[in-house]
Amino acid sequence: MEIMTTKTAFIAIVGRPNVGKSTLMNHLLGEKVAIVSSKPQTTRNRIMGVLTKEEKQFVFFDTPGVHKSKNKLGDYMMKSVRSSVGAADAVILIADAGHPAGDIETQLIEQIKKSELPSMLVLNKIDLVNREKLAETIACYAALHDFDAVVPTCAESGKNVDAVLDEAEQFLYEGDWMFASDTLTDQPEKQIAAEIIREKLLRTLSEEVPHGTAVIIEEFKEEEEKNMLRIRAEIFCEKASHKGIIVGKGGETLKKIGSYAREDMEAFFGVKVYLNLWVKVKENWRDSDFALNNFGYNKKEIDG
Repeated sequence: MEIMTTKTAFIAIVGRPNVGKSTLMNHLLGEKVAIVSSKPQTTRNRIMGVLTKEEKQFVFFDTPGVHKSKNKLGDYMMKSVRSSVGAADAVILIADAGHPAGDIETQLIEQIKKSELPSMLVLNKIDLVNREKLAETIACYAALHDFDAVVPTCAESGKNVDAVLDEAEQFLYEGDWMFASDTLTDQPEKQIAAEIIREKLLRTLSEEVPHGTAVIIEEFKEEEEKNMLRIRAEIFCEKASHKGIIVGKGGETLKKIGSYAREDMEAFFGVKVYLNLWVKVKENWRDSDFALNNFGYNKKEIDG
């Protein structure tokens, strides 16, 4: 009997906010494990996605978008990016195909050089640029760093995502897998439920409200005899006026958020979901170490 030689690698996906990191990882995995929104700074924690194909296991880190921090939550997010790169075997830098490298991309390239990690450049949103502009962007990045691969893609449609995976195979090395072959993510089910709710907040609410929200799952109970999950979640916001916006007139906005979240949860968990949402105010929680820790943004985890 032939023994399979397993290969693996931890690959960090980095870039500025709203450039398509989560969309790319979801397409690579063939499953939605990271929330997606048109609003920047959607991802707050490092989210791990695992793809196992034959003898190969890819472990992807979806990281927060690199931005100038304005509060302690922002500090946590940027530390999470640095920690992810430090723990990776390779890096995928994803950037906008229609724009030359800016300060953020230059900063990330310097970090890649300093860490001496193999790297791939993924130029996303090629559906929005012509060939001449794409060629200019490629030339700009080539002058900054000798990437091991450059792949133009449209992550939203999935165009050329297979090529990203093909190129990522060069980063694999012979070694034992870190996860079982059927593992999809390291996210606990409660955290996945919380992130689904937060995605619906981002998609439903106006610009200033969703970034000041956090979601805590207070009850996550499996009722096997009913083939159902009973979930109670608390949505925290920073102002009483924001609570009114989240709830909406006659509770209509909160009902809409709950309905959208329940649909995604039922699709992901494969059972009926009873979802109960509550909204509470916690002023300035994004600048409170105590609140950040309680809401799951644990600095010790990324320090370790």
